Amino acid sequence: MTLNNTLSNALCTINNAEKIGKKTCIVKPSSKIIKQVLQILKDKGYIGDFAEKPDNRGSSIEVNLLGHINNANIIRPYYAVKISDFTKFQKRYLPANDFGLIIMTTNKGLMSLDDAKTQNLGGKLLAYCY
Repeated sequence: MTLNNTLSNALCTINNAEKIGKKTCIVKPSSKIIKQVLQILKDKGYIGDFAEKPDNRGSSIEVNLLGHINNANIIRPYYAVKISDFTKFQKRYLPANDFGLIIMTTNKGLMSLDDAKTQNLGGKLLAYCY
């Protein structure tokens, strides 16, 4: 199995497990970015708790699912976004106004688009979830 983008693979695994109604799923391999994205999803109420499970071939993350995700995916290419362009990208990737979440990288770290708006920060779009 080839992994071109580990974040895309993790979100796809979570998406597929949600669609078939599983309560937990295993995300492999683990990385700092995946853990930060999962922490943002947990803080916003899309997933439950998650824990890293070390083994002798790297580590994996066990994610508790709540059934709140309809779709989650990465945004490619990583668009650089100014504060004035936030609404344009929200309309493009989210189905309705104030419904869903866009995760972006800023110079202050990974955060949701709403948090970046309140802190008056621009950055690059990374993923979306609703």
